[in-house]
Amino acid sequence: MQQWKSLLSEANVGAVLWNEPLAKYTTWKIGGPADCLVVPENKEQLAELVALLHAHRIPWTQLGRGSNMLVSDKGIRGAVIKLGQGFEEFRFEGETVTAGGGLSLVKLSVLAGKQGLSGLEFAGGIPGSVGGAVYMNAGAHGSDVSRIFKSADIVLETGELVTYATKDMAFDYRHSILHERKGIVTEAVFELQYGDRKEISARMASYKDRRRRTQPLQSATAGSVFRNPPGDHAARLIEEAGLKGLRIGGAEISLQHANFIENTGQATAEDVLALIEHIKETIAKKNGIHMVPEVYVLGER
Repeated sequence: MQQWKSLLSEANVGAVLWNEPLAKYTTWKIGGPADCLVVPENKEQLAELVALLHAHRIPWTQLGRGSNMLVSDKGIRGAVIKLGQGFEEFRFEGETVTAGGGLSLVKLSVLAGKQGLSGLEFAGGIPGSVGGAVYMNAGAHGSDVSRIFKSADIVLETGELVTYATKDMAFDYRHSILHERKGIVTEAVFELQYGDRKEISARMASYKDRRRRTQPLQSATAGSVFRNPPGDHAARLIEEAGLKGLRIGGAEISLQHANFIENTGQATAEDVLALIEHIKETIAKKNGIHMVPEVYVLGER
C-alpha cells in the first residue's frame, strides 16, 4: 500500500483520505474503513485518478450518495471514489437538463418541477445520485431513467472519457451497460417536456405523501432491499410470510414497509446480511420464489 500512497498523494486527483470510516457516507450508517477515499472535483482529476489506478492495478469502488448499498464491517480494500461538489452542477436548456453525476436525484427532480418540466416526478423519492440512477436505471411509479435519458459522459476504468447515447446503455430493469463495463458517470443529459407546473407539483406531492405514509423515511435504511419478482411485490411476500418486525442484532425488517431493513442504532453489515438471507430462505421455502437483492454489497467479508 505504501507505493500507491505516494502515487495518490503526489497526483492531482482531489482530496485523499486514508483509512476513512465509510459508515458516515452511507444511508444505512453502516460500513468499515476504506483503505483510502478519494474525492475528485472535476472530470480531469477523475480521469487521471482512474487511469492511475488502472495502470498500477489498484482496485477501486465508487461510492455515490451511499444509498442502495451495504458496506461490509471490514470495509473496502483499495481506493473508494466519491465525486466531489464539482460534479453537482446542472443547467437547463429548453426541455433538456444536464446534471453532474454527483447531484442528488431528488434535488434534480425538484429543480425540474420548478422549471415547469415534466418527466422526473418519479425520481422525487429516490435518495441517490444522478450517476447512480443511470447506473441502475433507477425507477418508481411506473417510470425510470431510461425513459428520459439522452446521453452520459462516462470515465471508463482505463481513464478514457466517452459519451454514451441511449442505444449504448443496454437499459433494463434496474440494469445498464455499466454493470458489465465499469465506469463512472460524470454527467448525464435528460430530455424532459414542458408541462403544467401545478400538475407537476401535485404529482410530486402525491408521491411524497405516499412515501411518507408507507416508508420509514426517518430511519436509517438503504431503500428497497429486494427487486419485485415478476407479477408480484417483494414487500407483500415478506409481510405474508410473517417477517415484519423480525430483528437480528441491530437490524430490523421495517414494520412500516416489509421491503425495508432499518438500522435501529447499532446494526452491523453482518446483521443486515443475516436478515437478507433469512428472507430469501423463507420466501424460497414458502413460495418457491428466488428473491433477488436490489442492494449492492461492497467490501471485504
